Amino acid sequence: MAYRTVPFRMFAWLTAAAVLLLLPASFHARNNNDDTVYVIEISGTVDPGMSAYVQRTHREITQAPYSLVVVDVDTYGGRVDSAMEIVDTLIRFPEGKTVSFVQEKAISAGALIALASSELVMAPGSTIGDTAPIAMGTEGPEMLGEKYQSPIRAKFRALAERNNYPVALTEAMVTLEIVVYEITMEDGTVTYMTDAAYQDLTEDERGQIASRKTVVPEGQLLTMHDREAETYGFSRMTVADIPAMLARMGYDDYTLVRLTPSWSEEMVRLIGSIAPILLMIGLAALYVEMQAPGFGFPGTIGVILLAIVFFGQYTVGLADYTEFLIILLGLVFMGVEVFVLPGFGIAGLAGAALITIGFVLALQDFVVPDPDIPWQMDILVNNIIRVLGSFILAFLGGLLVVRFLLPKISSKNEGPFLVSDLGGAHADSEETKRIKTGDAGIALTYLRPSGKAEINGEIFDVISDNEYIEKSTPVFVSQIRGNWIVVQRKDAP
Repeated sequence: MAYRTVPFRMFAWLTAAAVLLLLPASFHARNNNDDTVYVIEISGTVDPGMSAYVQRTHREITQAPYSLVVVDVDTYGGRVDSAMEIVDTLIRFPEGKTVSFVQEKAISAGALIALASSELVMAPGSTIGDTAPIAMGTEGPEMLGEKYQSPIRAKFRALAERNNYPVALTEAMVTLEIVVYEITMEDGTVTYMTDAAYQDLTEDERGQIASRKTVVPEGQLLTMHDREAETYGFSRMTVADIPAMLARMGYDDYTLVRLTPSWSEEMVRLIGSIAPILLMIGLAALYVEMQAPGFGFPGTIGVILLAIVFFGQYTVGLADYTEFLIILLGLVFMGVEVFVLPGFGIAGLAGAALITIGFVLALQDFVVPDPDIPWQMDILVNNIIRVLGSFILAFLGGLLVVRFLLPKISSKNEGPFLVSDLGGAHADSEETKRIKTGDAGIALTYLRPSGKAEINGEIFDVISDNEYIEKSTPVFVSQIRGNWIVVQRKDAP
């Protein structure tokens, strides 16, 4: 009796040990009282700022022990390149260590991100799918063609094969023309097959099919609610929230750490969204400084705003030292134009070109578009339009300021003041006593609006009256405002 008991107990212990060794590593983690579950929030528009945030969280999580990473998804999507970067970051986590939880929606790029985790869980009423690439055309959103869909489908196939999702259904999220059947075999197994794959079956293979049902007809993109995703083999379960999901997964004693974008990351994302506006104002301020030299308030504001735009792109990893040096060289040329060679000439044009190139490169993570990544060309064209558009609007805005605002500011500041307002006080400048209204002369410098002119054989500091006057242009004195000598073109009415 004793002889039989010892081997039986030994066999039982060995069997139990073998079972424990064969269980997934995640099971051991779930029985650890020191479990740490990290939650990465993916909400709002998918953009370079979000990609930088996910990369930061990946670095933080992998530097400490953890049991599971939950990707909390609620987004309509955004930029394809940013979504691809987020996917590449998530799949660097060990297999089996990530699960996506879809709160409300994982649409377009959001679906791609949600399927990057090892498992998918959805909340009641949530949806996932509709990942066709689109662009804004003259008549609204337009679906992009096969050139754009092919690399996205390839990414979906890779994720589906990695996580055992139905490949045919993932491709149907991207392309309208794909028809998918639910195939039930005679042995009861269910598979999902595209129409193209079905047409390639042999007669013997078709003979083993018990039933065929169309689940994705032609002309429709696959978008699934939570129950459909569970039925089709995507979602593991439908639960109300993350704690309920963790309880169903066997986590009963864990520390939940929610990682959210920091205030600085939110600020960088805000800067990225308004970068064209900041760029336009900054360039306009530099233009005003060029037209009224002296590096005062406009020049300072311009440099600060351009620095803010560059810093935002640098923080998300799009800009680097190369772009900084190009932009800095452009500003140096602009400085030469203002202080050394007045008049918008070669130095000014070279500076503007360098600043344009620098900021176009700072808005993207590549120099030359990769022909195998078709959306890079669209990003390049869009960035060129944004920067050149900012230049044009900046020029027009700066021109209005120089022509209308600066002269009014000058006319209202007839200093120096001893009281708050001298009203109709007259000037006793010796210079203004030597000339009178109507005297003719010639502009010795560019009047933007201030400069120098020769009148009656003498050189005076003058300002133009609401206009830009070229060097060597005949002028005449139209007004004397205190110490200010105001001139106009001689041929002006």
